[in-house]
Amino acid sequence: MLGAQAGALVLPVCDHYSGVPARMKKSLQLQAEMTAEFGTCVFDVTLDCEDGAPVGGEAEHAALVAELVTQAGASARIAVRVHAVDHPAFESDVNTIVGNVGRRMTHLMVPKVDTLADLAVAVAALDRAGAQALPIHVLIESPLAVRNAFDIAAHPRVQSLSFGLMDFVSAHGGAIPGEAMSSAGQFNHPLVVRAKLEMAEACHANGKVPSHCVVTEFADTQAVQAAAQRAARELGYTRMWSIHPQQIRPILSAFAPTETEVETATRIVGAAADADWGPISFQGQLHDRASVRYHWQVLVRAHQTGRALPPEAVAWFDPGCKPRPLASPLQETNR
Repeated sequence: MLGAQAGALVLPVCDHYSGVPARMKKSLQLQAEMTAEFGTCVFDVTLDCEDGAPVGGEAEHAALVAELVTQAGASARIAVRVHAVDHPAFESDVNTIVGNVGRRMTHLMVPKVDTLADLAVAVAALDRAGAQALPIHVLIESPLAVRNAFDIAAHPRVQSLSFGLMDFVSAHGGAIPGEAMSSAGQFNHPLVVRAKLEMAEACHANGKVPSHCVVTEFADTQAVQAAAQRAARELGYTRMWSIHPQQIRPILSAFAPTETEVETATRIVGAAADADWGPISFQGQLHDRASVRYHWQVLVRAHQTGRALPPEAVAWFDPGCKPRPLASPLQETNR
């Protein structure tokens, strides 16, 4: 009853990547520990074949990844990044991993998707592996991919687009300076910022999740948090990559609403519910369905990031990552 996008796709705000065997195991352990700490899954773990597999050892690495997925707990949110669709190892990655443990995965990350034709190759491979329902996340890493981002985001199998900063910069043949790959420089170069905005809008236009790129200065937690805050507050991103465990909590903090925002959102949503979702007055301001919908989204983001909710708002969420039935009026459209 509150209009479109109130029930837009919700994913954990952090996507943590790991490709080294020991670190992959530790990432899954950390996910379980932080899920217990926050009462909800606050980050996905993506096991990496593209950068994690040694050259010549792709098949062995894929087998290890499949084994780790098998060993993960039933409640784990675990994904895999395979090689690009034009890489010789792509088909065997999909067959070894998706063909055996696809039912345990939340999604598959496919890098270097430039066109709908590339995406069609990935979809066909998943279908042949018996994973017709497995969602796909896509890495946007070139000027051509940015041009096609709206079409790619509109595909029904796609859940999320991620921006690949370093490949995007290098795809310009030196026309973009290397400093545009730094934590600060990536927010200053016009071509990089334009690409990020285009990708974010492509996602929001199609009810998908835009995921921001890495910060390579992984030991500088202040740089990570500053970049995450800009991605969330200025560029419209609702998810971000982590490449080191130290980056996870700064990302969560940056994407989380403030205590004041949570308190205000709780009061506005509660008042709107009491008014059967009609217009209300709160502190001298009118709130209609659009603004109430926004404040509900604030509460969803607070839950995603493990923020403490007021008692009346706690009842609106289950122990996992989804709202309770109270959200249903917020998720219906005006059709």
